[in-house]
Amino acid sequence: MLFRMVKLRLLNTIAPAYFYTATVVTFALHFLLFMPTVFRSPDVALNPTMLVHIAVFLFFMGNALGNYTMTIWYPSESANEAVIPVCSPDCPDRIDAHYLLNGRHFCKVCKKVILKRDHHCFFTGNCIGNRNMRYFIMFSIYTSCCCLYSLVIGVAYLTTEYSISFENPLTFLTLLPLSTGYFFLGLISGLQFFLVIMLYVWLGIGLVSAGFCCQQLLLVARGQTWCELQKGQLSESRGTWRANLTDVFGSRWALGFFLPVQTVETKPGNWQVYHDHKHD
Repeated sequence: MLFRMVKLRLLNTIAPAYFYTATVVTFALHFLLFMPTVFRSPDVALNPTMLVHIAVFLFFMGNALGNYTMTIWYPSESANEAVIPVCSPDCPDRIDAHYLLNGRHFCKVCKKVILKRDHHCFFTGNCIGNRNMRYFIMFSIYTSCCCLYSLVIGVAYLTTEYSISFENPLTFLTLLPLSTGYFFLGLISGLQFFLVIMLYVWLGIGLVSAGFCCQQLLLVARGQTWCELQKGQLSESRGTWRANLTDVFGSRWALGFFLPVQTVETKPGNWQVYHDHKHD
């Protein structure tokens, strides 16, 4: 158990560093390689098509980073807990959390009591719960958009710069193994091999983020959490799906969809009252 907790804490440190590194690399590739090459024009330095693509990329990237920051800025811990519970070594719950009462969990990684805990997000280094679920979902949406958009532009760059045709669907499937062999044989440059790896990184992160987003939206619409799903407590929906979505996204949800701003304020004690009311 101790070794597993050490691994979780190590992942809690490495994952945010990985996210920031991937963000910086993606940003640099777009502005140093992809945009100048794919939208190159001998007549003007910045043609209208390039400006549109720059605006789209910055919109995706800005919202992903903005909601990432908001997820960290609005943690879900309870400010009313005077005593931090200590779990016994034979705690029956999962290794990373212990269920208390009234929708409260004690996160063993954060060492905090979390309200309406859904899961611990290692990429943000904190738990997702009542106050930051909306920002986490938007972070997942825009991270997926940013990665899949980068994948498309990256494919366009390889087609333009290295004359690689992607008309055959098998081209992408065989690109990584063939590029690995060509790289060790000295037939392609390190930059080209690195770009191929980044294509698969963007594809993987984009699909995982999209999957997370769909799962979280379904659980939010039912008024439930991932913790409850793991414990087999998804017997019935709580409230209407409109009320559940409004509770997470707020009445000004449209503004939050386009800008990483606060659209709903959930006070730390609200979930306990809400949970007690639901089960009276």
